[in-house]
Amino acid sequence: MGHKEKWVLVSVLSAVFLLVSMDIISDSKEGVVIWHLLLEGSMGLISLFGIFYILRDSFQTKKSLIETSQKFSAYREEAEKWRAESKKYLEGLSQAIDDQLSKWELTAAEKEVAFLLLKGLSLKEIASVRNTTEKTARVQSMAIYAKAGLSSRSELSAFFLEDLLVPQ
Repeated sequence: MGHKEKWVLVSVLSAVFLLVSMDIISDSKEGVVIWHLLLEGSMGLISLFGIFYILRDSFQTKKSLIETSQKFSAYREEAEKWRAESKKYLEGLSQAIDDQLSKWELTAAEKEVAFLLLKGLSLKEIASVRNTTEKTARVQSMAIYAKAGLSSRSELSAFFLEDLLVPQ
């Protein structure tokens, strides 16, 4: 049940409770039999219980959302902290990769393609990013592998990642 529906239901139940209360007061002044008053009173209590139940559920949902939001903020802060701490290492890694690509005598376009390959982009995505054709991206990737003495994207990735992963 959505927020809007809950408030409509609370409003309807409140109106029922108010009308039943007014009717009980009116009936009691007119000397209506007690079982009739008890029956109407129980309807009013049921309306109050419904209001209580819906409001309690709404407050619990709101409390849960606040807790979830706080946890999300904490995770976001942790991620930001990790990014800040690892930034210097990532910049160093990026520079080391660039140095190696230069040692392989890659052109500027081939270096860009090599970085995109390492990021995991497909040849079609690389072509889109660089405003070229997929065939051009494929030819440039083959030139990269040939100059590096590697045979595939996985070997290219492994070349740079192998020393980063600690053996277990």
